[in-house]
Amino acid sequence: MNATTTAPLSIAMIGTRGVPAAYGGFETAIEEIGRRLVERGHSVTVYCRSKDGEKPTEHLGMSLVHLPALHVKVAETLSHTALSTLHALVHRAPDAAFVFNAANAPFVPILRAKGIPTAVHVDGLEWKRDKWGGAGKRYYRAAETTAVRTSDALIADAQGIADYYDDEFGVPTELISYGATIIDEPTTAKIAEIGLTAGGFHLVVARFEPENHVREIVEGYTASDANLPLVVVGSAPYSAEYTTAIETIAARDPRIRMLGGVWDQDLLDELYANALTYVHGHSVGGTNPSLLRAIGAGTAVLAWDVAFNREVTLENGRYFGSAEALSPLLESAEADVTGTLSTGDRLRERAASTYDWDLVTTGYEQLAARLAGGYSIRPIAKAARRSSSGRTGTPVASPVS
Repeated sequence: MNATTTAPLSIAMIGTRGVPAAYGGFETAIEEIGRRLVERGHSVTVYCRSKDGEKPTEHLGMSLVHLPALHVKVAETLSHTALSTLHALVHRAPDAAFVFNAANAPFVPILRAKGIPTAVHVDGLEWKRDKWGGAGKRYYRAAETTAVRTSDALIADAQGIADYYDDEFGVPTELISYGATIIDEPTTAKIAEIGLTAGGFHLVVARFEPENHVREIVEGYTASDANLPLVVVGSAPYSAEYTTAIETIAARDPRIRMLGGVWDQDLLDELYANALTYVHGHSVGGTNPSLLRAIGAGTAVLAWDVAFNREVTLENGRYFGSAEALSPLLESAEADVTGTLSTGDRLRERAASTYDWDLVTTGYEQLAARLAGGYSIRPIAKAARRSSSGRTGTPVASPVS
């Protein structure tokens, strides 16, 4: 455990489903970062979406606040963040707040009006997702601008996202990636219960959304001569038509196993660590936690060919941009199992050296201290405008009162 580098701070985490982590990357990040911040002497409050069952008030030392949300695609995140913001306003203000997802940026001015320094983790380029209609895409574009103009700091989890905000707005971001859990000696008991063996399957873990290219992956697999089964983990609460298309393709190929959503984290660890390859179709996010989980488990990666994925796997990844391009990669991985396993070992080494949760926590800790001390990009960002031709240079932010 790293020693704390700052005086004890009170920190709020707003805008996610909360912890214990059982859904996505933001939640995993908050769990890993939050518990380490607590270990370093800080007070961490996490706002969680209420769900059926127990509502613990503490998890790994973090204080939990459970609030409801409207279970409608366009309103779930915003409704919960609105209530979380109101709660923060009427209780003791934290020294700093981290708001996750640029969509929640409209609530930042309210937090700042209470005197709460606020950083926004901008996530990926949400307006590129097909699940959002024209109004949704326009909202996300506007929310990006709001995040830039009103936040005290912006957090990007990938260099490509940092470059985007520099090019579009000419503002600096804090480049803080995610961490990866390293699995050196995987167990197999849980995968054995569902009929799988170590090195005996290919794996996909993704929400069923067009930008994650699950349909192209199952199409590419179906067209291949792969012998090992393709195990597909995932679902989508708001994409019934897309999910049906995937299930229809999979139903025609007995080699494909659809597991649906898997919330058992021990089973997920075994799936990641015992797959021959992890097939990663995500294309519009930043550094994807599922990809980091795979490389931390030492599994070879076949990834959709975009800069975000290449940034993680570098020369140790193999890339595809269509269903047709995936088929030979699957066949090649099976033809050279020794080489495939060696690639996974190299990726695990990269994960251990580059994607370390202690270092990630230090990044958040130091940013929280700077925010509490008056740091803000607002003097340069409030006049920011989108630039279709791009910008160069990174302005320097300074403390403001």
